[in-house]
Amino acid sequence: MRAAACAAALVATLALVACGDDDSTTTTTTGAKENGRERVIVDASDGAFDPQAVYDKVAPGVVTVLSVFGGGGGGLLGGGPAAGQGSGFVLDDGGEIVTNAHVVTDAEAAGGSDINEARQVYVELADRNRVEADVVGFDPFVDVALLRIDPQDLDLVPVELGDSAEIGVGQPVAAIGSPFGEEQSLSVGVISATDRSIQSLTDFTIDGAIQTDASINPGNSGGPLLDAEGRVLGINQQIATASGADEGVGFAVPVDAVRRSLEQLRAGDPEYAFLGVTTNALYPQLAERLEIDAPTGAMVVEVSSGGPAEDAGITAGDDNVRFQGQEVTAGGDVIVSVDGQDVVAESDLARAIAEHSPGDSVTVEVLRDGSTEEIEVELGERPEQAPR
Repeated sequence: MRAAACAAALVATLALVACGDDDSTTTTTTGAKENGRERVIVDASDGAFDPQAVYDKVAPGVVTVLSVFGGGGGGLLGGGPAAGQGSGFVLDDGGEIVTNAHVVTDAEAAGGSDINEARQVYVELADRNRVEADVVGFDPFVDVALLRIDPQDLDLVPVELGDSAEIGVGQPVAAIGSPFGEEQSLSVGVISATDRSIQSLTDFTIDGAIQTDASINPGNSGGPLLDAEGRVLGINQQIATASGADEGVGFAVPVDAVRRSLEQLRAGDPEYAFLGVTTNALYPQLAERLEIDAPTGAMVVEVSSGGPAEDAGITAGDDNVRFQGQEVTAGGDVIVSVDGQDVVAESDLARAIAEHSPGDSVTVEVLRDGSTEEIEVELGERPEQAPR
């Protein structure tokens, strides 16, 4: 991929850690026959974590994705058009592959409005077969792309998708991918945090992202972050770094967001609901300072012109207050719930809206001038560039 696209979202390869020596916990790995091929089944119900067993099960389904773009030098064989590389994994035996959108497009992080697919995309399987892939579609809002290859005469090993509800801080995880082009590389670590917000390929963030103590290197983008049973918890997407090198803070797109994106890509272009507000988080001490009768919520500091929130009468604040060394915009509506779901954490509002589709109506409960009001809002469709 172009240098910017290849390195824009470097992805997780996790530092190897040893499992405990406690003889009271074991992991059972067994072989099973499926379509004539031995499959590895990982039994981690006792909580043990066996990276080798996870690797044996999942590695056959992890692929290297090679993209060819227009322009000069750096092609797949060292010359010709610019090329880039990432990782991905098999979704089914019909030839579906998932990776990051930035692996197969010329997108750069933070709001590129004109995103173009690579001229050619190739998928290299674990058994060294390399075949051309079609880009079914890509979703810049969560940095997911769906590819399809011809499965004829190929031994495809699907990787199982997990559940975001099962993700917890401290949970051991494994990553498999192609850092620096070194295919089928395994690394392990833990989930450092959940519910993070990370940059997408648009003006909007990806909420609910997974933070891991990953050793991040180019080429892992699009590869799976796996639990102890070899199920995908997320797609490794980017790092936070001041130097461009691994600093132990990596991020993955959560699997529930990936699953939703894939469903939309199969049906056509992805669509996301849009409320049209910019907010700051409310917390108890700030609520006391501002005399707001709620300990948490989302303080509306900006309303998009012509957006659903403005049409429904939601108002932004215009009072600048200094508190705890920061400037705070106050005086506007405070959103405390959406359809009965309390807004507590900073990303709760975005998550509540993301559960809906454009055209849906939601009930937004706000605090305004000391009183509670319920406002019906018909949600719009999220644009790639946030309106100002």
